[in-house]
Amino acid sequence: MTKKEWQKILEAKQLLGLGDSATLAEIKHVFRSCSRQYHPDLAGNTRENRKKMQQINEAYQAILIYCTNFSFPLVFNEQDLEMDDEEWWMSRFGQDPHWSKK
Repeated sequence: MTKKEWQKILEAKQLLGLGDSATLAEIKHVFRSCSRQYHPDLAGNTRENRKKMQQINEAYQAILIYCTNFSFPLVFNEQDLEMDDEEWWMSRFGQDPHWSKK
């Protein structure tokens, strides 16, 4: 993930008011809540509401794409038993700028 792509995720997180971690169900709940608040059919068909709803949709899509492309190991690996927690985590997520060491 590039720095620009990661910045888009951070902006989406802030716009939707998400914490540092969220389940897909929590993300969907926040999206629906924001949609009810700003959707032109519900909150009034103003220019501000249309713009905000577009931003909310784009933020939600950016986060969904990030989640969809995230890779989870689905096999047992004997070497995992030999690693401590930090080594295990970094072996899987260390390339992601959110988790990598600075």
